[in-house]
Amino acid sequence: MARYLDLHPVDPQPRLVAQVVEALRDDALIAYPTDSGYALGCQLGNRDGKDRILRIRDLDEKHHFTLMCSDFSQLGHFVQVSNHAFRSVKAALPGPYTFILPATREVPRQLMHPKKKTVGVRIPEHPVVAALLAGLGEPMLTSSLILPGETEPRTIGWEVKEDLDHAVDIVIEAGETPAVPTTVVDWSEDTPEVLRHGAGDASRFED
Repeated sequence: MARYLDLHPVDPQPRLVAQVVEALRDDALIAYPTDSGYALGCQLGNRDGKDRILRIRDLDEKHHFTLMCSDFSQLGHFVQVSNHAFRSVKAALPGPYTFILPATREVPRQLMHPKKKTVGVRIPEHPVVAALLAGLGEPMLTSSLILPGETEPRTIGWEVKEDLDHAVDIVIEAGETPAVPTTVVDWSEDTPEVLRHGAGDASRFED
């Protein structure tokens, strides 16, 4: 059964944050709230956690995973941001955007898109996620908690606990979250391509 932890949405309790960080380092898979619905997350090197995310979401190996980063400096260690894209990407973050960009050597090969060698990155605007990432000291491998047959991410912690009680290790509750997923922008080439319209304003990346 998954542990159910109730964290304050604005000022998360350091003791509980530390428990989640310790669990992540011990290869736990967590369900946690973000600024665009719930997500599944684990440590970067957690291959079992990655496979569990794929099973829960019924996805194949071609799925574009996302690295949840604490700030733009950390993001820059894991992806290459061209001079052309830099200003626009930085202006959009933190916020409900996922950018697909060329991965650096810091990204484990199994997390990259098998052909394009890209990876998704985002910087959320959510105090609980910020606290977790600060404690972890590295990005978290993540994917929106959109279950098979559904089109929107989950938003309520106790419902996630009910449905995924034996599939994840920890469910974090921090109040209801928005039900709209991130806007996904592929900027792996010279011009941005909006792959999914979501919570972020996509018009800034469209002609």
